[in-house]
Amino acid sequence: MTTTVPAGSLRPTTTTRTTVDIPPVGAVEITVADRDRSQPFLLLHGGGGVATMAGFADLLAERTHSRVLLPTHPGFGTTPRPDALHAVADLARAYVALLDRLGLADVTVIGNSFGGWLAAEIALLGSPRVSGAVLIDAVGIQVDGHPMADVGAMTRAELAAHSWHDPTRAPAPPPGAAGPGPDLQALAAYSGPSMSDPTLLDRLRELHLPVHVIWGESDRIVDTAHARAYAGALPLARLTILPRTGHLPQLETPEELLGALLDD
Repeated sequence: MTTTVPAGSLRPTTTTRTTVDIPPVGAVEITVADRDRSQPFLLLHGGGGVATMAGFADLLAERTHSRVLLPTHPGFGTTPRPDALHAVADLARAYVALLDRLGLADVTVIGNSFGGWLAAEIALLGSPRVSGAVLIDAVGIQVDGHPMADVGAMTRAELAAHSWHDPTRAPAPPPGAAGPGPDLQALAAYSGPSMSDPTLLDRLRELHLPVHVIWGESDRIVDTAHARAYAGALPLARLTILPRTGHLPQLETPEELLGALLDD
């Protein structure tokens, strides 16, 4: 276990590697950065990797004095992924097992993009440890006439143009980088080429947990028709559209995203 103290923090962030057993997958190691401020939130990153959620995890922990867990999905950021772990449902079960191992209760699961899909799957498992979910520009569903953008075929510049309301604010890629990053390649192992599950919308109709659907109005990866489809399928959904925001509200408009979360 390693311990770091982010700038401005009153308490340390601990990073641990926890192994859970998921039949029939077997042992799954998950690396978790734990910002402990009591009330638990589980933050789930998208295909851009854990770095896309790290700053918002700090913001959420500091402003709410909550316990914020930020795992790295196995296979992302050079972490190991068992060969048998190759489905979103399996990864969802791994995270529920992690909550069991940590003995947490009243957990709100928050996910962006692929992490939003994963948050929905976790909620569907019916764990008594999960009390609600927040889906932020989530992929995972199929909406007639509104296909998801093919991110795997995009250059980094094209990806920024589709992901940001103001692409000039997107972080510069590392020198020499071209095409999709390694975390997007890891994403494909879970999501498949379509990055969706045609059964998901129908399954969500049976979910009786409060779910807040939050979307950037300028998202060109999955447009706001996906937001309305998610909200329309969920019996206890609330929908918030963030202006001047793309696919990554936690990076582009974090204060507005936090305000929407705290307004629940």
